[in-house]
Amino acid sequence: MVSNKFAYPLALAAFFAVIVSHAAAYDPLDPTGNITIKWDIMSWTPDGYVAVVTMFNFQMYRHIMSPGWSLGWAWPKKEVIWSMVGAQTTDQGDCSKFKGNIPHCCKKNPTVVDLLPGVPYNQQIANCCKGGVVSSWGQDPSAAVSSFQVSVGRAGTSNKTVKLPLNFTLLGPGLGYTCSQAKKVPSTVFFTADGRRKTQAWMTWNVTCTYSQIMAARYPTCCVSMSSFYNSTITPCPTCSCGCQNKNNCVQSNAEIRTVVAKNTSRGQNTPRIRCTNHMCPIRVHWHVKLNYKEYWRVKMTVTNFNYQMNYTQWTLVAQHPNLNNITQVFSFDYKPLVPYQSANDTGMFYGLKYFNDVLTEAGLDGNVQSELILHKDMNTFTFNQGWAFPRKIYFNGDECKMPPPDQYPYLPNSANSNLIATSIMASFMVLALLVFW
Repeated sequence: MVSNKFAYPLALAAFFAVIVSHAAAYDPLDPTGNITIKWDIMSWTPDGYVAVVTMFNFQMYRHIMSPGWSLGWAWPKKEVIWSMVGAQTTDQGDCSKFKGNIPHCCKKNPTVVDLLPGVPYNQQIANCCKGGVVSSWGQDPSAAVSSFQVSVGRAGTSNKTVKLPLNFTLLGPGLGYTCSQAKKVPSTVFFTADGRRKTQAWMTWNVTCTYSQIMAARYPTCCVSMSSFYNSTITPCPTCSCGCQNKNNCVQSNAEIRTVVAKNTSRGQNTPRIRCTNHMCPIRVHWHVKLNYKEYWRVKMTVTNFNYQMNYTQWTLVAQHPNLNNITQVFSFDYKPLVPYQSANDTGMFYGLKYFNDVLTEAGLDGNVQSELILHKDMNTFTFNQGWAFPRKIYFNGDECKMPPPDQYPYLPNSANSNLIATSIMASFMVLALLVFW
């Protein structure tokens, strides 16, 4: 039995552990973001049921990129999967007890993946077969859905005898998601195409999965560097922003790409091949305060890929800055304001134009995307002093990037005066020239 003098500290520690575990999966810029998995039983079979499983990605700026999602669970009884449409399990398991009609999967804890594009039509269902790639809700709600059909046997054949699956897991495609237990909800209602008739599922349950960057990776996956027209100093990403554990396995900037590919092929590994840098991040976001006008100011953003093995499809960039409430024009990127709280309009999502720059290609000459923003000044708040012109937070693909410490932001020289507008163009060219050789 625990003595009284230890009871209070242990209880307090347990309380904070619970608080931290919930906070880790909370994103202040997307407080309601989650992936909801809906399981609709559409019909009964002699020994079970046929269900349609639908995954909704309600996250505003975090999508699931290639190689796609992977969904797992544990059966509560001795259920088997007779067949699937639009997806498949990765392992059939031991089905030696069955004669004649062999199940698709006999494992107690199956793992399901999406089918690849181009499969025969008789293996498809609506919203399937995209290789597990799911858009974020903020980018494209119509592509933020993925579905498959599953026929379950050796299960209950009524609402009272069916047991809900347990211990759901979701990889999207890596770690980071924690899923709730399945919970019965009111049956889903469906309408016919003409809207004149509605039907409903026999039974429905939901599973909610939330993302935690702390659980996904030990270190950040991106960093931020800064520069400005009024200061020739470039503030680089902090050293070892993304951890320097791969420092001995990085690629020198002058190495030929075919040499990098040959090394990866010969080793047969999928470990990231990152260019050797001081920050050792696969992604760097550079924020450059470019020009100053009388009523406007201009920013250039550059996202650079240092990963020789990764193309980032449907990438997203989220920035938090107080002047994003009055953005006038965005070049080369799509832009969508994010307003998670009515009291603040300081966050926006940027993403590539379809078929133009929605793919950030692997490290190399073309491994970057760029945009410029024109923002209207609010004379009550606008200033170049104390780093105000730089973002408060930057996210890439839903993960928060490592920022430089505030005392290293490019500072406004004491001699700065009203001639900033005239000198900004020349200083911008100097900074950009430095960036080319940096």
